[in-house]
Amino acid sequence: MAYDCTDDVQRHKFKVRYWMRGFAHLIQLRAETHDASKLLPPEKACFDEWTPKMKATEIGTQAYTDNLRAMGDCLRHHYGENRHHPEHYENGVDGMTLHDLVEMLCDWMSVSEEKGTPVNLEYFRLRFNLNDQLVNILRNTLKEEDLWNAIAGVPVIDFIQE
Repeated sequence: MAYDCTDDVQRHKFKVRYWMRGFAHLIQLRAETHDASKLLPPEKACFDEWTPKMKATEIGTQAYTDNLRAMGDCLRHHYGENRHHPEHYENGVDGMTLHDLVEMLCDWMSVSEEKGTPVNLEYFRLRFNLNDQLVNILRNTLKEEDLWNAIAGVPVIDFIQE
């Protein structure tokens, strides 16, 4: 009798679906708690002061870098509390998980949408010493987001401009 892969494929699909749903559940939990530390002392007062300034500053400029530096201990505290920031880890992006990277990219997308500008991958490449492979994966993901947003009629900016 010839082998029929149907049962093996169905079992495999079930297992992959199980792990993907678990991954998505963790991402949902992270979405619910994203940046919660900004609403508590000592960060709240700092972000009340600096958020308007950062909104008015273009990502990647010297003024943006100066503002980050001026936020000092407040921003260090924020990074320490929020693992979607490379600064949370002693070895930066190399210490992050895929969950961290997804949250980080969504964070960048949100800020870009608020500013009405594409995600500045070149700035992030330099700031966080990202390798070409990771930058390509991030770029491909942003292009796919742009495509799905266009198909769905979601009125947001293009995250990647080419």
